[in-house]
Amino acid sequence: MKRFLSGDEALAEGVRLCRPKVISAYPITPQTVVVERLSEMVEAGTLDAKYMHVESEHSALSAAMGASATGVRTFTATSSQGLLYMAEVLTYSAGGRFPIVMMNANRSTALPWNIYGDQRDSLALLDHGWIQAYAEDNQEALDMTLMAYAIAEDARVSTPFMINLDGFALTHTYESVDIPTQDEADAFLPEYKTANRFDFENPVNMGYSAGPATNKFFKCAEHVDMMNVAGVIDEVEAKFEATFGRKYLGMVEAYRCDDADFVLVTLGSIAGLTRNVVDELREAGTKAGLLKIRYMRPFPAKQIADALSNVKSFAVLEKDISFGSEGTVFTNVKSALYDNNVTKPALNFVGGLGGDDISEDDILGIFDKCKKKAEGADLPVVNWVNLDESEVF
Repeated sequence: MKRFLSGDEALAEGVRLCRPKVISAYPITPQTVVVERLSEMVEAGTLDAKYMHVESEHSALSAAMGASATGVRTFTATSSQGLLYMAEVLTYSAGGRFPIVMMNANRSTALPWNIYGDQRDSLALLDHGWIQAYAEDNQEALDMTLMAYAIAEDARVSTPFMINLDGFALTHTYESVDIPTQDEADAFLPEYKTANRFDFENPVNMGYSAGPATNKFFKCAEHVDMMNVAGVIDEVEAKFEATFGRKYLGMVEAYRCDDADFVLVTLGSIAGLTRNVVDELREAGTKAGLLKIRYMRPFPAKQIADALSNVKSFAVLEKDISFGSEGTVFTNVKSALYDNNVTKPALNFVGGLGGDDISEDDILGIFDKCKKKAEGADLPVVNWVNLDESEVF
């Protein structure tokens, strides 16, 4: 069934299809619509779940973790400062191996106060042990929700999953979305079962301490299982295609990269506009390509290095800056190339901060600078979109 939905509404429909038993909610713009719609579903009886309206974002994730520890499927959602307020519980739930699914509406972080979308909130927390994925459009937001539970709950993974949607660009923009039937969703996603739960008949130790002699084993296991996610993604996406007929391409999507001279690497909603620009440049005779990162954790290093191995130059466009260094995505991409013995001229473009627009002309300009970089031009590595640094200082 197709409906005209915002990204928030599409994701809420995806959650409904997954039948979580506990939803812990605290509103924050631009996430609020997700938990509003879920509350309406619970009230109407179309979703059989306990809905907990808690007093803060920290409490929202704490409640989800506690519910997961009882052996039920859980969901929560947040954004920006709310996600940062959850940071303590992110490591608790990851270390406790609770496969919570959480939606984060990407939004700028304060100060200055700003409710619009960039990705500095989630990218600042890449090291907290959660799977991180980024949706390009509203259909992918719904589909990724179904796949998120299947991936997180796999016994080889047992790791919480953060679905990221660009604030307002997706959360409040409406598109036609194909909603599966409940029978289809049930066939795809089995009922949740886990041994990692409280059990009065077979007691287990949860929330334990581990000193210097043993802590490393738990952290190593957490890392190994995160690396297992890549193979599970492939299996889940194959099952998803067989069930619903929609195909996803793994941790990255390489669009017209096979023979590309210049590739733009990005993630989230800006990939759609970039794809259109790539087509325009191809028609004009420039061999351009798009490399869309769908998963930032685990990081698809080998796939990225393979996609960029034959380019003349590439650029990373991201809605993030690590102050005093460069964009976080750019750092990860450079590391991937280094680890796989690939050396290419590279540029980093920081744009969209605080919801600032990134236009087709901006992306065309990025590709133009890629050409100049490949020709040996002396260009700064970090570049600001729609901003001249002389305007600041």
